[in-house]
Amino acid sequence: MGSNGLTSARHDMFNKSVAAKYPETFDNTLPEDIVYNGNFRLTDSITLDDGYGQVSMHAAKAVLSPTRTYAPLVKKIFETHRKNIHGMIHCSGGGQTKVLHFVDNLHVIKDDLFNTPTLFKLIQESAGTNWHEMYKVFNMGHRLEVYCPKAIADDLISIAAGFEIGAQIVGRVENCDGKKLTINSPYGKFEY
Repeated sequence: MGSNGLTSARHDMFNKSVAAKYPETFDNTLPEDIVYNGNFRLTDSITLDDGYGQVSMHAAKAVLSPTRTYAPLVKKIFETHRKNIHGMIHCSGGGQTKVLHFVDNLHVIKDDLFNTPTLFKLIQESAGTNWHEMYKVFNMGHRLEVYCPKAIADDLISIAAGFEIGAQIVGRVENCDGKKLTINSPYGKFEY
């Protein structure tokens, strides 16, 4: 999950029993229809694919697990490639659309994202949120973007593998008037 969209994820995943048992976990001035409107209790068992196989755990553990920091990876990348890094985005607080806060006259095209982790599919199903909105709110399992020349991408992917972090080229950037983001996903093509 990462820390991205954590408040939204809790309200989208968990049901009203959480509000009743833990009223201190939300602002009581929020409209009732957005407070814990999901399908799960904290202790409901869910099955996720962790990249190595299927694992079962409580829904609370899946949503509230600690966030891994990328600081050691970024340090290693900067040691050899700092001058070729044009930008880095940690996809939190704006999910996959966060990059739009940092570009002008560019069209960012993400057309080979990582497979969507099961947790985000469960959030989407539980909340009934459309996929266009899901990409605006959540990182969708894709937390760090490095903008660089294609010529060094394989080396950066190798560095990430040394930290047991999956990495791949997920798209490209083209010139345009203004700023634009296109996400091509299994759930549709979305433009922002």
